[in-house]
Amino acid sequence: MSTNTSFKVKGDDLVKKIKEIIHEGNVNRIIIKNDEGRTYLEIPVTIGVVGTIIMPVLAAVGALAALAANFTIEVVRKE
Repeated sequence: MSTNTSFKVKGDDLVKKIKEIIHEGNVNRIIIKNDEGRTYLEIPVTIGVVGTIIMPVLAAVGALAALAANFTIEVVRKE
């Protein structure tokens, strides 16, 4: 079973919040959407892959932050 949590963040805080979420652990997927609900990026998060893909993903998230002022981050967690 999984639960979803949503966060509203400004573009400047997007990378910081994504880092916090990943470091919290127990996350299956992170979905980044704009104010209109359009999905910009969906990040599958698995324990074995986090170390190898975190830098390119954060670079992509940083580029997204320049596209819009506000984002919604949906976090899918395993219970």
